[in-house]
Parts: sequence; C-alpha cells; structure tokens
Amino acid sequence: MPKTTKKKKFDKTQSRFNSYRNMWVIVMYDLPTETAENRKDAAKFRKKILKLGFRMFQFSVYIKHEESLEAVEVTKNKVRNIQPPSGKLGIFFFTDKQFGKTEIIYCQKKQKVPKKDNQLELF
Repeated sequence: MPKTTKKKKFDKTQSRFNSYRNMWVIVMYDLPTETAENRKDAAKFRKKILKLGFRMFQFSVYIKHEESLEAVEVTKNKVRNIQPPSGKLGIFFFTDKQFGKTEIIYCQKKQKVPKKDNQLELF
C-alpha cells in the first residue's frame, strides 16, 4: 500500500504579506528651533530619519513600513541612536490592518462665491 502524505495547510499568520504581521512605524517629534544649533540638530535628525527609509506623512510626522515586529524593534533602536540632544520623540507602531483603517482628510479653505457683476439688461 502506498504511503499517503498529508498536505500541509497554509498558515495565513506566517505569510510574509499578512496584514497582521506587517507593521507601520510612526515617528513624531517636537524639536526646539530657537537657536541656530537647535535648527541644525533638527535638520540633521530629519535627514537621518529619511536615510532610514521613513517618508514624511505630515510636518514632524514620518512613517515607514516594516515586514515584522522584529524589524520594527531594529528600526526603533536606530531612531533612538540618532535622536537629537533635546526635544521630544514619539515612536508608535501599528499593524498594517490597523493602519489601513485610518482616515486621511484633506481640508480646504472655503472659497467665497464671487459676486455677480451688475450688468445692464436691455430687454
């Protein structure tokens, strides 16, 4: 009798592209800019964070996609290593599934309706 092999079930939680495994790292910062040295430190930090692969989401808010929680930990340590001497940093991380539920709203100033010109009507 031939030996039958059981087919392994595909475990979705182990998939490289699982939305619960993939993570987003968000770095928010508030750095002093009173002195020229402060501004220089803030600019250096911004350049370094861009070199780490982050992209600007908003002013002082940068995001980066990572494939796992382990990669997030490595990124968090890299951000800690480049932190400027003063100011505040916040490092948040969310699963891809959670981040996908965020809403981004682009606000626009209300425009005034232009006044109609008074025209002479002949008929």
